[in-house]
Amino acid sequence: MIAHRSCALAFACLWLSGAVSLMAGPKVMILVDEKSLGTVPTSEIEAMAVGMLAERQVQTVDQDMLRANLKKRQDAMRAAGDGRGAAALGREFGADVVILGEAVAKPSARRIGETNLRSYQAAVTLRAVRTDTAVNLASASEDATVVALDDVGGSAKALKTAGAKRLESLLPAMLAKWSREVPEPVVAADQQSFEVTVGGLDQVWKLKAVRDRLRANVRQATSTTQRSYAQGMAVFQVATPLPAEELAEALVLTPPEGLKMQVVEIAPGSISLRAVEATP
Repeated sequence: MIAHRSCALAFACLWLSGAVSLMAGPKVMILVDEKSLGTVPTSEIEAMAVGMLAERQVQTVDQDMLRANLKKRQDAMRAAGDGRGAAALGREFGADVVILGEAVAKPSARRIGETNLRSYQAAVTLRAVRTDTAVNLASASEDATVVALDDVGGSAKALKTAGAKRLESLLPAMLAKWSREVPEPVVAADQQSFEVTVGGLDQVWKLKAVRDRLRANVRQATSTTQRSYAQGMAVFQVATPLPAEELAEALVLTPPEGLKMQVVEIAPGSISLRAVEATP
């Protein structure tokens, strides 16, 4: 029991220090317009996607929070072919990637022979879009036909069958391309990994100034990756040999050109800062 508690405590300490990450890769938002029986809204693909991403230790946007903002979600659904619109919505929810598309299941007009069986066909089209560039990471489409006794069960089964095939090919391709384009920070034995959140970046030049500052000094930040940027707030993952307080002090004492940095909070594994424009 003592050994078990010691291991749990050690793991918790590593997690708080940023040395252990429970989730890897991009934060993903699922935005799929699903219809059962041609018109009834459902969430079969969404639930499967969340589960399959969790198995790969990939974080997803809270779907309940997403549904709470129905107006924006419906607008995004109508603009499903617009990658830039979906990317903009994803940034608002802190997502790095949006999986969007359409899925429809319909029953056949006639039953099979003299039985109560009917065939149900589903068509699923999905694509994964980066929220920072609106570039497609992967895309896939699939049709599936199943036989069932009732409309609800048949439509759900058809959606799950087509959705599973597409997600099984889409997700690995999406994550592989993401890892090539946005590699995980390299953390050496003598370094720590911090999440650095910077607010007040309401203009692109401010974002660039902060990013360049983090990447400029090899001693202070040997590896910096920009995770997200939305509504004037950017999140970076920084690997550095410095403790959190020293990294924050370095950014305040030698700020990015044209800016002043204010410390909002220093917590285990994270630093929160605010940038304000420097007065002449």
